[in-house]
Amino acid sequence: MERREFMASLVAGGCAGMCVDLTLFPLDTIKTRLQSQQGFYKAGGFRGIYAGVPSAAVGSFPNAAAFFVTYEYTKALLGTGGVFALPHVAPVTHMLAASLGEVVACLIRVPTEVVKQRAQASLSSSTYSILLATLREEGVRGLYRGYGSTVLREIPFSLVQFPLWEYLKTLWSSRQGHTLYSWQSAVCGAVAGAVAAFVTTPLDVAKTRIMLAKAGSTTASGNIPLVLYDVWRSRGIAGLFAGSIPRMTFISAGGFIFLGAYEKVRSTLR
Repeated sequence: MERREFMASLVAGGCAGMCVDLTLFPLDTIKTRLQSQQGFYKAGGFRGIYAGVPSAAVGSFPNAAAFFVTYEYTKALLGTGGVFALPHVAPVTHMLAASLGEVVACLIRVPTEVVKQRAQASLSSSTYSILLATLREEGVRGLYRGYGSTVLREIPFSLVQFPLWEYLKTLWSSRQGHTLYSWQSAVCGAVAGAVAAFVTTPLDVAKTRIMLAKAGSTTASGNIPLVLYDVWRSRGIAGLFAGSIPRMTFISAGGFIFLGAYEKVRSTLR
């Protein structure tokens, strides 16, 4: 990847991430409270819907930048030759690139997500006090609680979203005979995001429960199948898909802004 291409992906990804996280933060708060173990109203209901926003603001730029730099670099590397350069293998290339991008991005995303979600579900504590409490009680490992469940949520999500996004762009582009405008890429991103969001909601529920669980509890251990079984046993299918509507709305709108802004900024910088 050339230096200009690298910088374009870095800045475009970071800007896109900040646009989404700050614009749609209230929806994310509502989703977190719907998925929390104590229930929506006990977690805060519609009050203080910007609780935890400092954590999101700090983490959004480096998180999204890390994802897109890894994604574009891996795509370029795999596409230089061999079987991955073949057109019909492109979806596999996009899946691998997106999966690796998520693994790298989650190193930044998870600590900010832990602090953010705890602030969203506990109106009595500030973002800073939650950060200090987590470090004091659990150490740095506490900030990475739920890393495995987050990666296991994000990789299936990316396996659906990015190949679908690239496919929709290719299909639309071939039908109109020229490269898509930024708003068209954004529409493709919205559709791909909504589909991926719904399919992966149970994994998101598990991730939220693990991050919010009391230290030392069974849920906090991060056993995803056990957490999903407990949710299904207590709340059924509805519990597994709790927060799916705000999640789909958030990610669909987020996909429109995120991928549209990314394409726009990247094409401008290039």
